[in-house]
Amino acid sequence: MQSLYPRRKTKQIYIRNIPIGGDGPVSIQSMCTTDTRNVEETLTQIRTLAVAGCQIVRVAVPDNEAAEALPIIVKESLIPVVADIHFDWRLAIKAIEAGVDGLRLNPGNIGRKERVQEVVAAARERVIPIRVGVNAGSLEKDKAEKFPDDTPRAMVESALYHVSILESLGYDQIKISLKASDVMTMIAAYRLMADKCDYPFHLGVTEAGPPGSGSVKSSIGIGTLLAEGIGDTIRVSLTADPVKEVELGKQILRALGLRKDGLNLISCPTCGRIATKNFEEWVQRVERELDSLDLPITVAVMGCVVNGPGESEHADIGVSFGGLGPDGVPVGILVKKGNILRKLPEDQLIPALIEEAKLLAKEKQHQTA
Repeated sequence: MQSLYPRRKTKQIYIRNIPIGGDGPVSIQSMCTTDTRNVEETLTQIRTLAVAGCQIVRVAVPDNEAAEALPIIVKESLIPVVADIHFDWRLAIKAIEAGVDGLRLNPGNIGRKERVQEVVAAARERVIPIRVGVNAGSLEKDKAEKFPDDTPRAMVESALYHVSILESLGYDQIKISLKASDVMTMIAAYRLMADKCDYPFHLGVTEAGPPGSGSVKSSIGIGTLLAEGIGDTIRVSLTADPVKEVELGKQILRALGLRKDGLNLISCPTCGRIATKNFEEWVQRVERELDSLDLPITVAVMGCVVNGPGESEHADIGVSFGGLGPDGVPVGILVKKGNILRKLPEDQLIPALIEEAKLLAKEKQHQTA
């Protein structure tokens, strides 16, 4: 499966060993919610995020104590670490010296040109990419006043200003983000910026909210741009455990065919034809027990005989509830690769599906080994 449009051509940078842009796959990022000064707590959260599928993690560096914690965090982190710096150029220098893999820093916000030159010199020596990050909610006053009725244009103008500072110093290890809490503003800003430079983009709907509404906003904003071929790395921003950000990020990429690993669960919407009272619980059990599969496998859980058999046959493995056995007990069919394996009472159907799905995943693992 391909995106609706050809992928935007960009230069490629690396965050440690993760390619961003060019022909590299779209990567998933998140940000620690821990106090960076608490090294063990921060590393514990990074490990949890890495296991969940996070590929790049950002940590806040608000003061010297946080900067002093970075060497151990970077050394022991399973994934690349990006330091989030605001205003203080000295913290950026300390972060680079600590070995961070990237900076989130707007050069126009750290003062005199000499300070920017010093940061760029240190970044250049270690080839540390710098993310220019613009947020609609914190635009420079002059940009907001210049385009009072066109926030996307003001955001792009701000990003180009910060980028021009780095370019004037001969530095091009850059990626750009143009985030807004309003989905359409965010989409418009990235579209506008797409043909103004060839730097890779980090996508996100900032301050999207709690998991419910935030997931909808993020899926629409990030998903729309990725479908158009725009975007090289993503972060879903939720008011929740950051593991949920990573999980949703993976789901967005899988839905667009940009990520091939893991479970693709197909289940029908509930309606009056559902042939079992516990259908939602069955689906949740399948997702819970099979979500850890790291190979591409499509599983269908269908609730009636109308669409159930067909969807089950098109999946790698599936079940379809509906029908009665000779003794009047509700039954369903278990289907693997288009073939009916057996007909089972409904209370045995989901356990059999889970067992067969795990066996199928092992088969695929041996085939790819």
